[in-house]
Amino acid sequence: MTQRVLITAGASGVGRAMAEAFAAIGARVWVADVDVDALSACPSDWQTTEVDVSDETAMAAMFAQIAGQWGGLDVLCANAGIAGPTALVEDVALKDWQACLAVNLDGAFLAAKYAAPMLKAQNSGAVVMTSSTAGQYGYPNRAPYAAAKWAVIGLAKTLAMELGPFGVRVNTICPGAVEGPRMKGVLAREAAAKGMSPDEVYAGYASGTSMGRFVEARDVADMAVFLASDGARLVSGQVIAVDGHTVNPDPKI
Repeated sequence: MTQRVLITAGASGVGRAMAEAFAAIGARVWVADVDVDALSACPSDWQTTEVDVSDETAMAAMFAQIAGQWGGLDVLCANAGIAGPTALVEDVALKDWQACLAVNLDGAFLAAKYAAPMLKAQNSGAVVMTSSTAGQYGYPNRAPYAAAKWAVIGLAKTLAMELGPFGVRVNTICPGAVEGPRMKGVLAREAAAKGMSPDEVYAGYASGTSMGRFVEARDVADMAVFLASDGARLVSGQVIAVDGHTVNPDPKI
């Protein structure tokens, strides 16, 4: 059966790689994103919706549209996230904390809230949530992001228990540092905070993994496709790092 797949923040970065990977195996792809320009660059055979994942009214409307047009959903990739501020906790403004959690955590919650009834109704499906290695080890100077990503794991594990009796599997992917524009911004801000160059910070992150390198978006996408496949039919409630094996989450260089 052709999978019907929704990917939040699917128009660029890791989400775009997920959309391309699912499309490559013949899935029907629906991409939700706040970036209008990125959405306009998506292939014409993908369904697209401009939506802020933290806006419940907009999310409810999108899921109603999916139900009306597709009649159901097989895979939810709750992937939307933002980096949030780079600062010591005492220097983080409450509004910046709340904005980071709104996208990273509220967005995942709302996606699950509206996908769950559709998946339960058909007694099958898969949910893949994007957390981060920051949700496993903590992340100095990134308290809002780390807190949100830890919470995503707790949400996913709970959903696995709630949805498992309906044949729905829920897993979490924890990417490490992913090559791309967003990570470049993180490196630049962290370099400024530490009085280092971005290249030095990059080297520190890479040396904190046993494989000595960043991951690429396609590595995360491949894991998402696997977790949504019959090959993972009894894999649920798991937290899987795609990170080159983090051995030191805060390397000192």
